[in-house]
Amino acid sequence: MRKKNWFAYTLGLALCFFVRLIPFRAPNVEPILAAQMPFSRVYGAFSGFLFGFASIVLFDFVTQRVGIWTLITAFTYGFLGLGANLYFKNKENSARSYVTFAIFATLFYDAITGLTVGPLFFHESFMIALVGQIPFTALHLLGNISFAYFISPSLYRVLTSERETTRAIISNPLIKLS
Repeated sequence: MRKKNWFAYTLGLALCFFVRLIPFRAPNVEPILAAQMPFSRVYGAFSGFLFGFASIVLFDFVTQRVGIWTLITAFTYGFLGLGANLYFKNKENSARSYVTFAIFATLFYDAITGLTVGPLFFHESFMIALVGQIPFTALHLLGNISFAYFISPSLYRVLTSERETTRAIISNPLIKLS
């Protein structure tokens, strides 16, 4: 495990937060998982857990939308960080690896969060939750697959580059994206 660059980690959290604040954006098209996978892979399981957990809690707190769903979604995203750390232990840095994990992680996340919160806490029928979850999950998959393909491998290369990541990000924010 490499020495953690807390500036890069905090910048990743901030960028994910600000993307989520974009008005009229689909609520499930966000780069959290795409950033969480490389951070978890490079910085370890706890850092991966914390990235997902903090992304959800911070956003819900700032936008004043804290509720029981905050805990469920935050812990679920946190567990995806743990899973990413295990999954990527012996995988190459390829878009295919990130996309594969993104597919399974998105299905897991949406099953846990989308099929439990409504029925358990808002007395929604399971069938209504399931039918409503289908278009949500389709869009969530499209977003996560796209972000995993385009962002995750590049972010991993930046985090593991021999150059000092902080200096590289500040001097050229598009480094290693080609």
